[in-house]
Amino acid sequence: MQTSGLKIHGRAFAHIAAFHPEITALRRDLHAHPELGFEEVYTSARVQTALKLCGVDEIHTGIGQTGVVAVIKGQRNSNARMIGLRADMDALPMTEHNDFAWKSAKAGLMHGCGHDGHTAMLVGAARYLAETRNFDGTAVLIFQPGEEGYAGAKAMIEDGLFDRFPVQSVYGMHNWPAMRPGTIGINPGPMMAAADRVTIEITGKGGHGAHPYQTVDPVLVAAHIITAVQSIVSRNVKPVDSAVISLCAMRAGELGAMSVIPETATLVGTVRTFSPNVQALVERRLNELCSAVALGFGATATVHYERMYPATLNTAPEARFAADVAQSLVGREHVVRDLEPSMGAEDFSFMLQVKPGAYMRIGQGEENGVGSCFLHNSHYDFNDDILPLGAALHASLIEQGMPLAVP
Repeated sequence: MQTSGLKIHGRAFAHIAAFHPEITALRRDLHAHPELGFEEVYTSARVQTALKLCGVDEIHTGIGQTGVVAVIKGQRNSNARMIGLRADMDALPMTEHNDFAWKSAKAGLMHGCGHDGHTAMLVGAARYLAETRNFDGTAVLIFQPGEEGYAGAKAMIEDGLFDRFPVQSVYGMHNWPAMRPGTIGINPGPMMAAADRVTIEITGKGGHGAHPYQTVDPVLVAAHIITAVQSIVSRNVKPVDSAVISLCAMRAGELGAMSVIPETATLVGTVRTFSPNVQALVERRLNELCSAVALGFGATATVHYERMYPATLNTAPEARFAADVAQSLVGREHVVRDLEPSMGAEDFSFMLQVKPGAYMRIGQGEENGVGSCFLHNSHYDFNDDILPLGAALHASLIEQGMPLAVP
């Protein structure tokens, strides 16, 4: 079969392509009914209904609040192997500016990152695996809530996910508008950066704007800190390493009080790194630099550094395996095995902290066409053309990771 001029190989893709309309309908229904993290009541119910129709062996609910786990047993289970597949379910708090029939029916909520498509692909894989069971072991399908800033993966793990379902490895994927449909990207190390939140609280001495010599101006201190922290990456982090510091918001004083120098100012931003050593270095230098800059003006600065999501780090054997599986579907020339990491963050990282596994990108962007709008954009929509390929990739990880022995 063909998609975007590429030939997709394998029994799984051909089988799943036959029910492409059904998984497209599910995807669009989920898109029309977006829900935020840990509020995925409708989404969870739709997933459960779909899984029952697929004929999976077990459905477990309420893991990590609204998470759902499906279990599918292969034709045999000779070595107790178990592989996990994960899809995220939540939407974003943003207004959609599309006008198609399945646009968001909820004001201020939108599937702007394609989690509706990820969920539909995993449901498609569930149907195929339950119908064929061409593997030796157990497939664990994880429908995760709260990826968008709620650490839903962590919540599921803390709720006993891997104690109840002790998978040997776990895999996830995300659509990527910067790659063409039919292409899959991965690398054997970092895929996504750690995401940390930084809050810098500056305290000076307020007063009259006409008499600044009687004050310690925290706005001035904030300005110097904003400039100074940009030296941390350029003068402390090795050029071969990667780090980003962005101070993205500032609050000080009142807009209507043009002649009042406030007593305090607050800066909020994010730090992105791949290496724990670089992460620790940046945190230490932020504390040292902000304190020293403030002291130089007679003020004080306190840094609150919150480690939100760890870096998403693929384990090398599982990354190679996933790339080989992808190659079996789309061919060598359409698998990028050294994909450039993104400074975005992903809470699949929590799963990769406790289990070997790999995170992939599946291309969805036609040039100047469907699926080419980037993530978190109000005009974004998932490209339904790639649903069978994504489902087949999920299913093939199971079949090739736990193959039936040749008689």
